[in-house]
Amino acid sequence: MTQQQPATDALPAVLAGPLLRRLQPDRLVLWLVGSRALSLTLRLDSEPTGPRDYPLDEAHCQVLQVGEHAFIHLIDLHLDTPLPSDLQIDYDLLIAGDDGQTQGIADWAPHLLYDGAERPNFVLRARLEQLLHGSCRKPHHPAADGLLCADRLLGEAHGPQERPALLLMSGDQVYADDVAGPMLRAIHQLIERLGLFGERLEGALVEDSDALYAHEVGYYQRADLLPALDDDNDSLRERFFGGVKKPIFTTSSADNHLVTLAEMLAMYLLVWSPTPWTLLGTRRPPLNTERAERYERERQHIDDFRDGLDRVARALAHLPSLMIFDDHDVTDDWNLSAQWEETAYGHPFSKRIIGNALIAYLLCQGWGNDPEVFGEAVEQLQAMNAGRDGRNHLDSGAQDALIDRLLHFHHWHYVLPTEPALLVLDTRTRRWRSERNPQRPSGLLDWEGLCELQQALLDHRAAIVVSPAPIFGVKLIEAVQRLFTWIGHPLMVDAENWMAHRGAAQVILNIFRHSRTPGCYVVLSGDVHYSFVYQVLIRHRKSAPHIWQITSSGLKNEFPRRLLDWFDRLNRWLYSPRSPLNWLTKRRRLQVVPRIPSRSQAGERLWNGAGLGQVFFDEQGQPREILQHNADGSAAVSFVEDREAAQRAAQQAPAGRALAAGDKSAR
Repeated sequence: MTQQQPATDALPAVLAGPLLRRLQPDRLVLWLVGSRALSLTLRLDSEPTGPRDYPLDEAHCQVLQVGEHAFIHLIDLHLDTPLPSDLQIDYDLLIAGDDGQTQGIADWAPHLLYDGAERPNFVLRARLEQLLHGSCRKPHHPAADGLLCADRLLGEAHGPQERPALLLMSGDQVYADDVAGPMLRAIHQLIERLGLFGERLEGALVEDSDALYAHEVGYYQRADLLPALDDDNDSLRERFFGGVKKPIFTTSSADNHLVTLAEMLAMYLLVWSPTPWTLLGTRRPPLNTERAERYERERQHIDDFRDGLDRVARALAHLPSLMIFDDHDVTDDWNLSAQWEETAYGHPFSKRIIGNALIAYLLCQGWGNDPEVFGEAVEQLQAMNAGRDGRNHLDSGAQDALIDRLLHFHHWHYVLPTEPALLVLDTRTRRWRSERNPQRPSGLLDWEGLCELQQALLDHRAAIVVSPAPIFGVKLIEAVQRLFTWIGHPLMVDAENWMAHRGAAQVILNIFRHSRTPGCYVVLSGDVHYSFVYQVLIRHRKSAPHIWQITSSGLKNEFPRRLLDWFDRLNRWLYSPRSPLNWLTKRRRLQVVPRIPSRSQAGERLWNGAGLGQVFFDEQGQPREILQHNADGSAAVSFVEDREAAQRAAQQAPAGRALAAGDKSAR
């Protein structure tokens, strides 16, 4: 790709952001990307103190250059005087120009303001009385964007008390492994426009990123270039990999799989901001007739996605957001089994692809969750950039060293000191690997990570646990996954759930049973592309904790509709209270009762529709209302109690317990 760079003054000062990230009364973390290193001042205006300016020097704003005209800014401001809770706080980011003049957000990003407002604002909630959550946002899926629901809710809120405390995105914020042709075209144009740094590639016959972008299979044929499990006689793969046995890349949608760090960073800019799209052209790349038709079909979905980004960016500028990765942020089936890890990390090219996705996640998601833990990694990033060669390629040795660090990094998870406590789990990199059979799915969290989780939970009255994959899933679907695992094909059905690994399942259930862990758990999950709610009670134990499994998925993705209808129906039949199959397979120590979607037509327990979840909590940290807002604009779904199942549960519950759980068979 030709790196003809525009003049700096032809580019907007801010390309993406600000995104509000981790906000606390004494600490504000914001993320943005500029076309140059910006001289910033944060202005805060709240009662009763009035406006106050905070110049953001190097101590309060780290700047990392990722291209000739691309600079990631992480603002991390610690305040001596805490900000008030439950009040609206207006803010502005003032950019100083070379002429001494300053511009605020109303000047450089008016799309971030709601009607009648002069500046954006946020609210620091004293308690997590309500929050929003969702996962799985694929730009070219036909459904509308669920993050638009957040913008609508903020626009309709009357006063600070109606504002959600935060937005939790529990995985697949981007799809690095499933990219539409028009999105890949936009990515390549943005790389050129911003001069995003290139890299040399080891393990493939192309020398570097420039050669990759210009390769004859650049669009809709990248699956032929990616590492895969089995060799075949495909001459292109033989040329590209030199005949070496290729490791596993199992995604079924790898036609445009992202490879380089520049591609992945460009993707983040394009899914979170409308501004980069204004810098791009519309001409498609050279394609044959069949691929050109597919490109045009995908273009409409990408255009619709792009047209909503001004409102998505507005929501992210008003609502604190926290994130954690799942597989598609990197690649499908990421770390599913020990065999997958051994083969994928055993090839330098596949290791680089995975490592690049982790670097991009660190810069665009993880850094804003918990900045302190990434200090050494950010220093390595600075060294990697500083060691660029004359072609603006990153220092390969430093890049590989950083990837090695991130592949062994154990602090992607984090805890918020909120009420209730909020714990966000890393269920991707700390896997409990099968020692007897490396093909079997790994446990989603290893023994050491589970011990740390238990310690973090001790003596809390209530806790919100974010697990990208549901801890309590749909019994029939788990049984299908178990069957495919038994016959040796776990990758065919994404056979990763908490109960797929006996050790991880036993320990997580023992944590719930521990007498000093919370009396109320709310587990927020995504991943599965449908939404559901379960209430869970541990049998035969007085004062057993209440557990809610609340799953919202996807933000912009859906399960095949007819297939999910059959799964839902068969699950109710096969695991009904009177079913022998249910008696043989239920987890005897648990009572699990589903909540029913209020718009259920025939008793469905699973809701299939892109959107955004919302949970309201009472003073004890228990959910008092659970909603799923639909991206298509239709009325929200409320998950309501199945009274018949609840009555059965009450009859079996320990004496003295009020309710709310039922027989596992009700799943």
